[in-house]
Amino acid sequence: MKVGYARFTKDDQDTSQQLNALEQAGCKRVFVDRVNTVQKEFPGLETTLAYMQEGDTLVVKSLDRLGRSLKHLVDTVNRLGEWGYGFQSLQEEIDTNSGEDGLVLHIFEALAEFETTLARKRTRAGLKAARARGRLGGRPRALDEKKRELLFQLYDERKHTVQEICGIIGVSKSTIYSYLGERTGVP
Repeated sequence: MKVGYARFTKDDQDTSQQLNALEQAGCKRVFVDRVNTVQKEFPGLETTLAYMQEGDTLVVKSLDRLGRSLKHLVDTVNRLGEWGYGFQSLQEEIDTNSGEDGLVLHIFEALAEFETTLARKRTRAGLKAARARGRLGGRPRALDEKKRELLFQLYDERKHTVQEICGIIGVSKSTIYSYLGERTGVP
C-alpha cells in the first residue's frame, strides 16, 4: 500500500499541490506535518512510520519534504529500508521498489557524508580565523590580572580563609581553587 507524507511550513499557503500529487500517485492514506522552518521534530512523519507495515511504500512529492537536511533524508530512507518499507519521491522519480535506485541512495549517502565533512572543515577554519584575530572561545576569565594577583597575595599571606577571600574578591570557592590549581600546575 502507498502511504503519503506531506510537510508544510507555516508560510506555505498552497497545500493542494502536494496533496494532489500524493493522491494521483495512488496513496491510500496521507499524513501531514505543518511545522515551522526550524522545527526538528516531525510528529506527522513519526505517525506515518508507525502506521506503515512491511511492504508499504512511503511516498513524498519531493525529497525536501522528507528530510530537513541531506543527512536526515539519507538516515530516514535507510531506516525505511531496514524496516522493509519502500520509498518513492515523485518529483525526483526515485522508487526503491524498482530495485534500480540503490545507486541513487548510495550517492545520497556519499553526499551526506561530504556535507558533514564540509561543515566540520568550515567550523575548524572559522575557529582558526577567530583565534588568529585574537578571539578565544569559551567563557571569559572571571578574574583580571589585578584580582588574580590579589587572590595569590591573600592566599599566600595565610591571614584569610578561602571563604573570606571569596567575599573579598567576589567569586566562588571553585573559582579560587581553579586559579590556585593553574598557578601550581595541579588541575
